Amino acid sequence: MRSSENDQRIIKLPVMLANQIAAGEVVERPASVVKELLENSLDANARQIDLEIEGGGMRLIRIKDDGHGIHQEDLSLALKRHATSKIRNIDDLYNVSTLGFRGEALPSISSVSRLSLSSRAKDAESGWCVSSDGEDITKAPEPVAHPVGTTLEVSDLFYNTPARRKFMRTEKTEFNHIGEVVKRIALSHFEVGITFQHNNRPVQFLKPAHSLEEKEKRIAEICGKPFIENANHIEFEAAGLKLEGWISRPTFSRSQADMQYFYVNGRIIRDKVVAHAIRQAYQDVLYHGRHPAFVLYFEMDPSQVDVNAHPTKHEVRFRESRTVHDFIYRTIRDVLADIRPEDTTEHTPSYSAVNEMLLPNHIQNTAHQASYPGPTQRPMGFTSGQGVREAMPAYDAFNKLSMPAAGAQDEEQQDIPPLGYAVAQIHGVFILAENKQGLIIVDMHAAHERITYELMKNAFESEDVKSQPLLIPITLNVSRKEADIAEESSAVFKELGIEIDRNAPESLVVRQVPSLLRNADAAALVRDVLADLIEHGSTRRIREQINAVLSTMACHGSVRANRKLTIEEMNSLLRDMERTERSGQCNHGRPTWVQMDMNELDRLFMRGQ
Repeated sequence: MRSSENDQRIIKLPVMLANQIAAGEVVERPASVVKELLENSLDANARQIDLEIEGGGMRLIRIKDDGHGIHQEDLSLALKRHATSKIRNIDDLYNVSTLGFRGEALPSISSVSRLSLSSRAKDAESGWCVSSDGEDITKAPEPVAHPVGTTLEVSDLFYNTPARRKFMRTEKTEFNHIGEVVKRIALSHFEVGITFQHNNRPVQFLKPAHSLEEKEKRIAEICGKPFIENANHIEFEAAGLKLEGWISRPTFSRSQADMQYFYVNGRIIRDKVVAHAIRQAYQDVLYHGRHPAFVLYFEMDPSQVDVNAHPTKHEVRFRESRTVHDFIYRTIRDVLADIRPEDTTEHTPSYSAVNEMLLPNHIQNTAHQASYPGPTQRPMGFTSGQGVREAMPAYDAFNKLSMPAAGAQDEEQQDIPPLGYAVAQIHGVFILAENKQGLIIVDMHAAHERITYELMKNAFESEDVKSQPLLIPITLNVSRKEADIAEESSAVFKELGIEIDRNAPESLVVRQVPSLLRNADAAALVRDVLADLIEHGSTRRIREQINAVLSTMACHGSVRANRKLTIEEMNSLLRDMERTERSGQCNHGRPTWVQMDMNELDRLFMRGQ
């Protein structure tokens, strides 16, 4: 059926319809309502927030806070579109420091529910209430008994938009989504107390947390005690950027990226630049397919980040994304590199914890090594890489005695090292050592592999990347944008050991590649580097591939199963582990050692039970 000419005329939409269209972006489900209302309470400087929901938030959402409240004259205006107390002019928009600022949340929510707003300002003698049932407000606010602060009740969500209501999930699913929103808010504002009830049953009671110990206790309640026991607190500030929070050690990882909380100026965000930086920082130490856990707070000048990118405010845009990426990457990378056995002995995952995370693959790998019937390993030798070749003779851990044999020293007169002293070797695979806490079990191949790998990386990084000309230069057809980036980034490519020229508006010629990557797919390599430069403003693609080659060389050159070591050689390996960066994991992310304390050993034999 063809529309008439009148149907094609431009008209102004009714306010109610415009609000419901806006609600489609802001109010996706009950959890979206809870998020917006909690953020309003935080912007009002609330120090106590009480949340009650019924029916997974579909029947009722009630939020009460002790913030500064809303004046009587502003109550009706609060439910109008684009009415806000957060910004006044365009300059405020570029320096937003509050969680909300659009003036869309309350009118959008009121357009798809029955809403009641009660509030009392600090200097008011009584509270006032205004309500809406999906229509424009026509009645003036009415007086109501109410303490200083605000109470918002949202009932019968989507009652007037049945099509939206049909897309809601089960009560349990919607409740879980709201629970995740509460977690995110609780982790971002430790100074605020939060209570949470569902169907008149208490779910969570969080007291305000001010000290580091209290904050870690709250994190343990939300993320679980194992996370905080296996996390390192970090705090670093430079060039107007600050990163603080907790990151999990590589041995504590997740099968999914479900415990990752990143806040920018107090606002939780999802950002490709941030995700890429953190993934790269963990790349060298995380087991394949696993994800790190973290709770991180990033602070920067509000004018350097655009929070007005999306109505939900989950996405942001950094004005200097490359600077942000490098700052986050280097900070986390350096913290992970500095973790030594002395930092982790007291909190390292126990044997049972490592079992839970990695046991199936770990058993398969170990069984494969242990069953290998090869002859005694020959001396280690390398034939590629000048820097590596020069560095390897300096490393002869198995011919030097760095510590006396176990039992040769008086333990009462000197401190025991973090990894203790070797006492035995099992099946040519594991080293058993005794330290203050109990028993240390070391996978000698994994440990030596990491030590060798770090030595080779350091040797390689101490000299320029060696390039090798291609016998036949490779011509690449690229987009004009990619060709422009390649031309602008010629210095970057040169540092990476790649010589590249532009021979046409949409064509590049690759003439040289790094020597260690002479057998790699040069065309794919250049395309990947260009993709990184366009997406993130920087790249570590070449370094990652070179590291992969060095990792393989280190793996083949490290001590193998069935290699019998003397006590002196075992102790030498333990001391090198204590000095080496990232020595808690091998090049593939598997743990190199685990701690079994005396309590665990006692439980194995039911001692004291």
